[in-house]
Order: sequence, then structure tokens, then C-alpha cells
Amino acid sequence: MHKRQKPSTPERRRNLAADGGALSMSHNASRSFFSLSQLVLSAGQIKPSPVLKHSKITYFEVEILDVQSKKQICIVDKVPPTSTLLDVKHKFHKACPQWYPSRVGLQLERNGPFLKDSISIQSLAVSSIVTLYFTDLGQQVGWTTFFLTEYTGPLLIYLLFYIRLSTIYDQVEIRKNFRHPVVHLACFCHCLHYIRHLLETLFVHKFSEGHTPLKNMIKGCAFYWGFTSWIAYYINHPRYTPPSFGHKQVSYAALAFLMCEAGSHFINVALSHQTNSGNKTCFPSPTYNPFTWLFLLVSCPNYTYEAGSWISFTVMTQTLPVGIFAFLMVIQMSLWAQKKHKLYLKRFYPEVRRKAAMIPIIF
Repeated sequence: MHKRQKPSTPERRRNLAADGGALSMSHNASRSFFSLSQLVLSAGQIKPSPVLKHSKITYFEVEILDVQSKKQICIVDKVPPTSTLLDVKHKFHKACPQWYPSRVGLQLERNGPFLKDSISIQSLAVSSIVTLYFTDLGQQVGWTTFFLTEYTGPLLIYLLFYIRLSTIYDQVEIRKNFRHPVVHLACFCHCLHYIRHLLETLFVHKFSEGHTPLKNMIKGCAFYWGFTSWIAYYINHPRYTPPSFGHKQVSYAALAFLMCEAGSHFINVALSHQTNSGNKTCFPSPTYNPFTWLFLLVSCPNYTYEAGSWISFTVMTQTLPVGIFAFLMVIQMSLWAQKKHKLYLKRFYPEVRRKAAMIPIIF
């Protein structure tokens, strides 16, 4: 049998040191684990990774009341927050077919302004129920239809007087009297003016949302068509007398008329380009086109050129009906210009504050 030999003293020391090192390492590991446990307990439980859940969509109920009697007309339910007022009008039309969307006027308060179709329901909601007041706006027409009807009438009416129908003038007087060249020039200028308006309505102007009552179109047509009949009757009458200063007066006035027509067109094109590009943060600035330099003096140069066209036409034809029509147009356009000028002052104050509305110094 082999006897177990006792380790020598040096070897025993080495073994004790190794065992002590192993115990110290085990003790350090225990302390580290205990510290980590305390850190986890102090920080709270480890939260699992969030699981994406579909949030519940909150629907609104739109209560529509009559603006006069305050009686409830209907309730449009299950309206998503992203819906616009136009969407509500379409749903309201399904519930009440007699009122189509363009005829419906909705207000947040009884005496408040009509809300735009682009407003979202969420921006109006204070709670889950939105109360709106309904007003019947009457028969409506689109803006394109409005302007095409308003401008087509004067164009055709003037031509009927120009060809001198037998039902309008005496044929005996027509044969005796010779037409002055200004009569033909006036017909050309008048037709050019309204043809420009029609083409700009179709290809230049971009009309925003909304409609206008049919009665407004009837009033506009009565004004334009009635004055055109009066003007055309006098200018194309067999007894019409030419202007007092003859050829010079006609020539200079016709040149001024054509320049105003060109200026009005280029201003409308510049305004349309600004609208289409979405650059509504700054006031329209003049370009290399000299006709747009009027932006340096006035905030509404389109009205300036329009007034200049009718004043020039009055001087060219020298007739009282044209003068009265031009006077009324200048007054109306000055009111429009003042209203638009106030809006420009709110939006572009530093750029507009030294400009006039339509005519420098006067307005």
C-alpha cells in the first residue's frame, strides 16, 4: 500500500492561498449580485417592451339647430375628428335632402359668422357633442358660373346693337347716316374688355371654396346688362356724334384703354401666380414687367387699371351713359380696394403702410 504523503509546508501555504482566493472571488461575486439586486429593486420592476395597441377613435356628435327657433333639425353622429365642416354638410344633406351642401350655412353662435367648409370638427369641439346653428342660404351658384353669366351678357348685347337690328333703330336713318370710325373702335374695345374677363375667369382666376346666392347673380347681371344696353344704344345710334376733339381725342383715349387692359391682365396673372405657388406670406412685388410696377404705389392695382379702362372708354366715346357707368364703377372698386387694403395692412403692415388702396394720394 502506498502511504499518502503530507504536503510540505510551502505547498500547504500555496493551497491555502488558492482556497482563500477562490473564497474571496465567490464572496465578491455574491456582493456584486446583491448590489445588482438592490439596484433593480430600487429602480422598480423591469417593464416589458411596450406593445402597440390601436387607440380608440373618439367620434363626435354634431347637433344642428335652427337659427331662428333653436329647434333641433337633426343629429349627425359618428363624425370622425378629422372630418371637415363640408363632410358634415354632406351627411346633413343625406338626412335632409332638400338642403344641399352649398345651401347650408352653419354657425357656432346664432349671431356669429358662417363657418368655412375647410374647418375641422375637432377644432370646434369642446366636448363630444358639437352644436351648430343652421341657416338656409337659398339657391346658390358657383363663382365661375356667376362671372361667366355676368360677362357673357354684355358681350352679346353690345353686338346686337352694333349690327343695328331693325327692331332697335329706324332703317331709314341707318341708310342716311354714315358710321364714324370711333363706333367700330368702341365695339372692338368693348368686346376686348369682356373677352378678357371671360378668358381670365376660365384660365387665370382660381376661385376658392364657397358659392354665392342666385339673387346676387341676378342683381349683377341686371346692372351690367342694363348699362350695356344703354351704352350700346347711344354709341351705335345713327345720330351719334363723334368726340369734340376728333381724331386726337379718340386715339389717345384708345391707347390709354389698351394700356389699362394690358395692365389689368398682367396684374391678375401676377396675383394668380402668387396664389398657385402658395406664397401668401409676403405682399405681391413688381416684376420685370412694367405693368406690375404699379404695385409700388398702390395695393390694388387691378382696380386702378379697371377704373382707367372705363375712364378712357368714356373719353373715347364721349357719351353720358358711359360716364355714369364709369363713375359708379370707380366708386364700387374704390370700396372694394379699401376693404382689401385693410386686410393687406393686417397681414403685410410694413410693406403696405405707405401705399394707397387704389389711386395714389386720393384713396
